[in-house]
Amino acid sequence: MTGTLLPREPDTLTADPYNAQTPPAALTEWITPVDAFFVRDHFGIPRLEPSRWRLSIGGLVQEPYELGYDELLTLERRELDLVLECAGNGRTLMTPPTPGLPWSERAVGCARFAGVPFPAVTARAGVDPRAVEFVFTGADSGQAHGHPVAFERSLPLDAALHPDTLLATHMNGVPLTPRHGAPVRLVVPGRYGVADVKWLVGARAVAEPFTGVFQTDDYVYREALGTPDRPVATLRVKSLITAPRPDAAPALGAPLTIRGWAWSGGAPVRLVLIRTDAADWREAELASPSGPYAWTGWSLRWTPRRPGHHRLLARATDAHGETQPLTPQWNALGYGCNAAASVEVVVRPPGNARGTTAGQAG
Repeated sequence: MTGTLLPREPDTLTADPYNAQTPPAALTEWITPVDAFFVRDHFGIPRLEPSRWRLSIGGLVQEPYELGYDELLTLERRELDLVLECAGNGRTLMTPPTPGLPWSERAVGCARFAGVPFPAVTARAGVDPRAVEFVFTGADSGQAHGHPVAFERSLPLDAALHPDTLLATHMNGVPLTPRHGAPVRLVVPGRYGVADVKWLVGARAVAEPFTGVFQTDDYVYREALGTPDRPVATLRVKSLITAPRPDAAPALGAPLTIRGWAWSGGAPVRLVLIRTDAADWREAELASPSGPYAWTGWSLRWTPRRPGHHRLLARATDAHGETQPLTPQWNALGYGCNAAASVEVVVRPPGNARGTTAGQAG
């Protein structure tokens, strides 16, 4: 949005701990501004000085060791554009309501993270062949389910040791801020944000699947009775409409552009279909994403032909054939909502319209 002053703060959901979602205007940007990017915090933001930060590499490794911030900055570095989405994004769309923070569809953003590939630090330690997962520990801790716990989450070995799994130190070209995990956070492309452990201080290899609170009690798909819980993992295919806004009042017969983003953790987005009324779906034009883990821009030119209410729908499909459902797929904790994106606008006769370019924003 060239020439537009974006909001400098996310929209607060809770103050303590601080949780906030990305403002609508910031979601029109290819790269979401750091100071507008959504924040998910469970226990409060720990303050860690880079000069005193240490990462402990242990568990089933041949040579456990600790790594300091200055040493980390001397290692091989990589920069990736990627979508970071909270697993609870869109929870308010589910019926009946579910527990958890009332995220709308703005607990998401696309940022440029830079850091050291995690395999670069495990190579020095030497991973034991018996290891099946790495458990990552944040410096934040508190009460969960009546017990004191640190924030911990595990990754299977193939994901942990993927060359694009980063010990990130920078976001959009600047050092991480405290609310986004400074001085170092984990970044795992293609997975829900719970995997991206902030304020990272420990990584240990284990021989059995991890069963901590944030792996088996929270951040799981809890569906029908008798169905085992499954940890949330890969980002589900999803889309977002950024223009027109819900308060837009396009004029009858005046062309405008419907636009937004689509993403998937499993495969590239290959198709976005748009429905402007009860009419057939039309294929949107896709832009080239800035990287394999970034979101894909899409757009469709539309000329309203009748006045009144219109419900605009966007439905994405990825290269594996996964398609957004038309309605939210309910689960007891409200995770992974990826229903087709929806915006309602009112098309007004030309003489009564508040503006004819509302759909051009973004």
